[in-house]
Amino acid sequence: MGEDTAVPTVGVEEEFLLTDPESGAPAPKNTEVAAAAKAAGIDLQLELTSCQVETSSEVHTEIGDLLAELRRSRRAVAACAAEHDARLLAVAVPPTVPDGYPVTDTPRYQRIAHTFGMIAHEQGLCGCHVHVGVPDRETAVLVANHVRPWLPVFLALTANSAVYRGAETGYASWRSILWRRWPSAGPPPFFTSAAEYESIVAMMRAGGSILDNKMVYWDVRPSESFPTVEIRVADVPATADEAALLAALVRGTVAMGLRAVAHGDHGPAVPGEFLRAAYWNAAHSALEGDGLHPVEARVVPQRALLSELVDRIEPALRAAGDHDFVAEGVERALARGNGAQRQLRALRSRGEIADVVAELAGATLEGCD
Repeated sequence: MGEDTAVPTVGVEEEFLLTDPESGAPAPKNTEVAAAAKAAGIDLQLELTSCQVETSSEVHTEIGDLLAELRRSRRAVAACAAEHDARLLAVAVPPTVPDGYPVTDTPRYQRIAHTFGMIAHEQGLCGCHVHVGVPDRETAVLVANHVRPWLPVFLALTANSAVYRGAETGYASWRSILWRRWPSAGPPPFFTSAAEYESIVAMMRAGGSILDNKMVYWDVRPSESFPTVEIRVADVPATADEAALLAALVRGTVAMGLRAVAHGDHGPAVPGEFLRAAYWNAAHSALEGDGLHPVEARVVPQRALLSELVDRIEPALRAAGDHDFVAEGVERALARGNGAQRQLRALRSRGEIADVVAELAGATLEGCD
């Protein structure tokens, strides 16, 4: 295939909350669940707090194959959690009042907790990271410039953290608001080269705002572990189908960025302050409110922005065979609502947090039988 028609590979990492099956409170059992998963042939990653685990998919070309793996993975890890009297929830913040967020007992995580204090001890935030294959690190940095303006749209689509500590937060993605307390979180700067990227990261490391390169928490970045560009803006989606939809949209956006970079286009230098404002809109009202057009700097309904993104990346979606999957997935998401909308409907029906937890538990394993 030529550079304009090649279909990039894609993989997904999903972070999940482990909870008590009765109360829904975070359950600090990640080492036990990871051990059970290991025995079942599943490699789970431990997160900063001991009430979280992370799954990592294989590398895929076909979105249908990725979706099938995400479903299998959720089902298998949920079974491992149940072995240790825990329930797996695809939710971006704990909906109930936690007893605390014990930090996972590894040297790196303990060092992060010691350095960053309460930011680390009040974590418990679950996101979804999409990796898309790129030729090299230089390309990853330049492609990120093309993805960067559309990050708020991905956040609005996946918002899944409207309820926290037993109450409505007033935001569709409260995780996004809390996550930005980290000094390296949020939208990255516009970079003209990998050398400029490395220079800024080195300065952050020297100044102590990050302890190592893995603490570059920007919402799009070159991966430190794989030959990919990594998009980290999303809440963990409520369902496996929504995670696959996100992956298809992200891959299409990256593919169009790859084509542009190949023709010397380094992307629009959208001001950081504008992007932060667009983030707030997406986190606040997600698909139900207005957003900010990432290039034209005007107010546009979030649903219209999502539709425009699909139109913009249509050539890449068709090249990958993803267009129908994405069109149907977007239509379903707009009709049904994202995880945040479903959480609020559940809470407002009777005012019971138990109803929110039940909704989340059902969504986590929806389609995974």
